[in-house]
Amino acid sequence: MERCIKTSPNACSFIAVIHICSCKSPCMGVGEDSESLNLEEDVMRWVRNSKIIISFLAMSMALSGSSLKANGIQNDAPVRIYQEMTTNLASFPVVSGDKDDLVKIDSMNKINWYLSQMDVTNLAATLKLLRLKKLLKLGYVGDVSDDVLMSGAIKGMVNSIGDPYSIYMDTNMYNDLMLETKGTFGGVGIVLGSKDNVLTVVAPIEGTPSDKAGIMSGDQVIKIDGQDSKGLAVDEAVKMIRGSEGGHVTLTINRVGQEIKDYIIMRSNIKMNTVGGKILDDGIGYVRLSIFNENTGSDLAEKLHELEGKGVKGIILDLRNNPGGLLEESIKVASNFVPHGPVVSVVNKDGRSTTWLSTLEAIKYPLVILVNGGSASASEIVAGAVQDTGVGTLIGTKTFGKGSVQTVLPLNDGSALKLTIAKYVTPNNRLINGVGLEPDIKVEMHDIQEKGKDLQLEKAIEVLKEKM
Repeated sequence: MERCIKTSPNACSFIAVIHICSCKSPCMGVGEDSESLNLEEDVMRWVRNSKIIISFLAMSMALSGSSLKANGIQNDAPVRIYQEMTTNLASFPVVSGDKDDLVKIDSMNKINWYLSQMDVTNLAATLKLLRLKKLLKLGYVGDVSDDVLMSGAIKGMVNSIGDPYSIYMDTNMYNDLMLETKGTFGGVGIVLGSKDNVLTVVAPIEGTPSDKAGIMSGDQVIKIDGQDSKGLAVDEAVKMIRGSEGGHVTLTINRVGQEIKDYIIMRSNIKMNTVGGKILDDGIGYVRLSIFNENTGSDLAEKLHELEGKGVKGIILDLRNNPGGLLEESIKVASNFVPHGPVVSVVNKDGRSTTWLSTLEAIKYPLVILVNGGSASASEIVAGAVQDTGVGTLIGTKTFGKGSVQTVLPLNDGSALKLTIAKYVTPNNRLINGVGLEPDIKVEMHDIQEKGKDLQLEKAIEVLKEKM
């Protein structure tokens, strides 16, 4: 090392940095094995082989000055090479002398492109991650797989943004989500959200085990099978609750005005029939939507057609304890009631908005919508559009206030990223997220199961009769 520094201190310093991050065993020193004194030739050799990630990230460490300054050496050669590489790296092919490595060329070229888009700070941070992974693999007393380490790193990155609805989903969790949107899955039939950073029941799905067990909208889930729910992302909690049919899960519930209580609920196969309806007295049509999945829009259209054939004169749309679902389906539902024009606008982080429109040419019948604290997301889109356009009356209590939009980004290994990408606003530009919608007519309802009366529905019938 001493001979190398005397001959070419700049080259030795840079090669030493490369050695730090590419050696296959724990480093006790740096640069002892280096024979190359030609800096640029040595660096380009590293770029051309399968260790391009390490060599390129090593330059970022050199550029950050940490290793160079530690040795008291000033060096501008890495800067010149970095500038040249960021110009040419995206189109620079990976060359391999081993035929078995040819299959990796496409992936490595993609990596080259990503690296070429990074600045020095991000490259140094990426190197730090890879170094930490290597230290864990080499030094941890137990066995740990690469998959576990990388999955943990990704989860930590997503969790760091502090959004309870953004999450990295492994293959199993992603498959569960796909089953849910298709209308069939195993569990207890409970929809969760987050309020004031506490895991909260948005709504139990009608007719499911959680509904029958007495779980209510607004209940705080403080433990799942004895494990504290604090800090859990919503989808992580959902995964813990789900399981094989016939199994049990214990939910520890904190309900306002009551003592903390454990609910032991048996899991079952959850089949969600999202639309139900019937004709009440005086030609009043009652339609209940339990959730917005990929069948809701078409199922509602069929139900309304059926009711129209029976001479319906007005509609009560019940969105109570409807936790929402697919944005596209909420637009289809609203298009049955809201006249041609805006239903909702989705606003992204740059302030740009996309407005979804109703295609309805003319209002067919008077409308009342029932809402409560379990009405969330897609339910609030429909209710907000109806309220803003004045085509119906909202009756009940304040809605949940989930006005953010998530998208699912599948990854190439079967996992996915569920990410909050926007917030939505009503036609009158009202934000709902964290606020909720106030009904036009407030009707509180307590102990409906004991008293057997639905005061909100009774009020809806009264109001609708005045409109007809």
